[in-house]
Amino acid sequence: MRSTPRSCLHLEIQGAVQGVGFRPFVYRLAHELDLNGWVLNGSQGVILEVEGEEATLARFLERLERENPPRSIIQSLEATWSEAAGVSGFEIRHSDRAGQKVAVVLPDVATCSECLAEALEPQDRRFRYPFTNCTNCGPRFTIVEALPYDRPSTTMRGFAMCTECQGEYDDPLNRRFHAQPNACSLCGPHIEQLDSGGNPVAAGWEALQMAADAIRDGEIVAVKGLGGFHLVVDGRDDAAVQRLRARKARYEKPLAIMAPDLDSVRSLCDLSAESAGILASPEAPILLLPRRAESEGVAPQVAPNNPYLGVMLPYTPLHHLLMRELGFPVVATSGNLSDEPICIDNREAVERLGDIADCFLVHDRPIARHADDSVVTQVAGEAQPVRRARGLAPLPIILDRECEAVLATGAHLKNTVALSIGRRVFVSQHVGDMETAEAHEVFERVIRDFVEIYEAEPHAIAHDLHPDYPSTGWARKAVQGGPFEGLPLVPVQHHHAHLASCLADNDQAGPALGVIWDGTGYGPDDTVWGGEFLLGDAAGYRRVGSLRPFRLPGGEAAIQEPRRVAIAMLRDLPGGQVWERSQLAPVQSFREPERRLLDRMLDTGFRAPLTTSAGRLFDAVAALLDLRQQASFEGQAAMSLEFVSDLDEPDAYPIGMYDDDGMLRLDWRPTLDALIEDSQRGSQPGIVSARFHNALVEGLVCVAEAVGTSTVALSGGCFQNRLLTERTIRRLGGAGFRVLVHRRVPPNDGGISLGQVAVATARLARDGRAG
Repeated sequence: MRSTPRSCLHLEIQGAVQGVGFRPFVYRLAHELDLNGWVLNGSQGVILEVEGEEATLARFLERLERENPPRSIIQSLEATWSEAAGVSGFEIRHSDRAGQKVAVVLPDVATCSECLAEALEPQDRRFRYPFTNCTNCGPRFTIVEALPYDRPSTTMRGFAMCTECQGEYDDPLNRRFHAQPNACSLCGPHIEQLDSGGNPVAAGWEALQMAADAIRDGEIVAVKGLGGFHLVVDGRDDAAVQRLRARKARYEKPLAIMAPDLDSVRSLCDLSAESAGILASPEAPILLLPRRAESEGVAPQVAPNNPYLGVMLPYTPLHHLLMRELGFPVVATSGNLSDEPICIDNREAVERLGDIADCFLVHDRPIARHADDSVVTQVAGEAQPVRRARGLAPLPIILDRECEAVLATGAHLKNTVALSIGRRVFVSQHVGDMETAEAHEVFERVIRDFVEIYEAEPHAIAHDLHPDYPSTGWARKAVQGGPFEGLPLVPVQHHHAHLASCLADNDQAGPALGVIWDGTGYGPDDTVWGGEFLLGDAAGYRRVGSLRPFRLPGGEAAIQEPRRVAIAMLRDLPGGQVWERSQLAPVQSFREPERRLLDRMLDTGFRAPLTTSAGRLFDAVAALLDLRQQASFEGQAAMSLEFVSDLDEPDAYPIGMYDDDGMLRLDWRPTLDALIEDSQRGSQPGIVSARFHNALVEGLVCVAEAVGTSTVALSGGCFQNRLLTERTIRRLGGAGFRVLVHRRVPPNDGGISLGQVAVATARLARDGRAG
């Protein structure tokens, strides 16, 4: 009888397929189906060949796509059929380092249930080992130094595996097969307790117990985790939390809580099944949850005057062991001084945190790069990142076309950088505000990191249009005598980048009406934009509308003092008599010399730039309601306005709309007039705030209907306001519009670098320079 012909199936798979157990999965599947061949990690993903009968190979391909490991993401799969060469057996080959580097570096993954069970089992050889991990969990992004992802290319290369660990690592049927951080207490990293001066005082389990005792005693402990240090204190101890705030110079901004388990979270917050799933997910982010009214489980100073708590669960064995030892929620905030980057090195931490922390719980596994905890909220029933870092970065966003390599330098606040290779845009972890020399150093390090890991040669550098942003200055220097000498620069208007980011986030090409509301963005007309309606796509836009312009007396000072914005807007109301309105809190807050100075600024425009900023409008209303006259952190006034709103109030104040030489302007003057009158009649701030929010939503819908485009994209920091966003989604949807919101990158400036890449690559393609 004639044998059935055998064929060869060659597959090249790109996506998150390295460090997730993909090769052993292929190995097991090939053995189960009695197929011959090989599989290896390449610089672009996983490459494999299997030989066998065509029908069996077809089954193999179907099951590979259906049953691939849970942490893997197949973004592209290219299959080539040929004649079988007659190989025997199936093997996992050594990695191929040739070719362009586009393999996806997986984010760090929270401890899986199997590894946690081992770390808690007294009879297991990894009992109480703080670095227990396997192919399904553990560090990835924070330890990898080059591609492909193999142990010699990670910070674990200095730890030689013992016989038992090596056996696990070499066994394709073991869940630790090629788990690059694999180790145990005999051969892997160890923890140590240091005093405030950096002197060792204990090691191993004793070190962890000493750290727990210090936290119980109200001390501040700096704990080294996956992507940097946390500053940890007893979350129930108000005095300890206040001491942390004073030393860290973070006086009012909310602090994150780490809770021992989901039951502990339930005692503090309203926790839905969806929220519990986000908290317990492999990404393990900080999740913003509504506080329980009767909860007294955390100190008032953790999140003063805030109805939400930012909560996370332990996500490494070290955190699990520490939290089980404590049994109560702790503050676990970034290990830095306010506005500085997070510390990642032991010596650096002692130097920079020595005046904050009373002691240090450290380890000797080097961190290749910083990664703050990701922060996530829920909008319209789905998760939305507020800060995209550990667990989420640097998973790429896929564009709809092949592009030239573009490096994007991001914005000034909440900075991230991005790099495009082919269709993939790799968006960095959160860098932060570019306010300090330390932040600028981290920004440059992240850029070097991305370029070196992916061995990329950018063809252009995209940057914000603002001429004075440090990220813009770096881009200019980089192409004028710097590392990217001679490359073209692509300046991208801030709000256009927001629109392009939202489109890319939703895999949409556009066009769409971008409603881009935030605090500040440099406009091509030399004014400060921030309440914009842009019609377009990544390749271009037309400004079809905005809020009515007003002035910012003092420029940057007006951002820190909402009362200044309120005065400027009061001057624009009918009558313009500001200082006679003595019953209004912003008016009462200024002394006579300050009033004269404000009048001069507003009369002459000196140091009082024009703006259309929606963020500043929120600030002004918060000041008028006497919720905030001055702000200690970005968005504080607007947050207080959102938090006080009565969610059951259906009414809206009037809002105007007029044509300004072909551009629609939303006129806030009728809104403020009605708001002030309503407040003076005795309406509660919650009612007034809700009616103000509703007015903006109605005005937004009116502009969308006037423009007539069917798709509306919501972006900018104002759309972190859940009340505004959810009511806008509901009203626009009811009016027949398709609404796009952010789901993979933040709506705030953390998503700007993605938008810059999308704009730059679209322009290059339009000009005939596509890759």
